[in-house]
Amino acid sequence: MSTIKIKPLHDYILVEPIETEKVTAGGIIIPDSSKEKPQKGNVVAIGNGIDNKKMNVSTNDIVLYGKYAGTEISDEEKNYLMIKEEDILAILK
Repeated sequence: MSTIKIKPLHDYILVEPIETEKVTAGGIIIPDSSKEKPQKGNVVAIGNGIDNKKMNVSTNDIVLYGKYAGTEISDEEKNYLMIKEEDILAILK
């Protein structure tokens, strides 16, 4: 497993989006053009926070985030999303 070369600053969080299913339970293939943007992802790295305020998420958390939140980043053929902590809606248990 390769190490991430991106370290978020301040209250930013690096998330690897979890892709939705490409085939439905009934066997219907969903084309890429009709799939929605993922809103769930795995936290890969977190920043230090602002003014020494503790971040509410940690690495390997599965989080829900806003539909249009963040900036898309690519590193070593993987796609990530850099989002602010305030754009995280929930942590999935």
